[in-house]
Amino acid sequence: MSDNKLIEAYNDLMGHLYEVMDDGIHSLANALEKAKEKTSEIGGVTQEELSKISDYVKRDVEHAAHALNEDGTDDLSEWLKFDIDLIENFALDAFMSVADKTSVELAKLKTLAEQNTYHSGEVTGPGTFVCDQCNKEIAFKTTSVIPKCPACGADTFVRC
Repeated sequence: MSDNKLIEAYNDLMGHLYEVMDDGIHSLANALEKAKEKTSEIGGVTQEELSKISDYVKRDVEHAAHALNEDGTDDLSEWLKFDIDLIENFALDAFMSVADKTSVELAKLKTLAEQNTYHSGEVTGPGTFVCDQCNKEIAFKTTSVIPKCPACGADTFVRC
């Protein structure tokens, strides 16, 4: 699957997740399953690819909700480490809504959220990441596929 197809699937799944979370009170896990079903109906991705994308969306939403809950702020710019006006083609309202609804659930999952590691080749939402090896920061203003570190070639990052 091409990078563009992965990015499109990530954005579709995020949109469906927003719709499901907006329909009522669902845990992130339940809402994500319903969103996966809706995304699967559209077609264009295999179940394996959809599972990967679902994992990426879950990771990003959990991290955002954890950070927003822990900081006691709703300032997305601080979490992203850049001005949200720079975000292009991303359902910001959907992402924030899902993250906000998930923050209560994530308060129980603090340890898990702190262990999120991002790998090259994975898809992620906008944000700034730091290489585990050389501390090089890379920023994504749109949904993107994480590359190898441009400074040292490492494969693992953490969101800063």
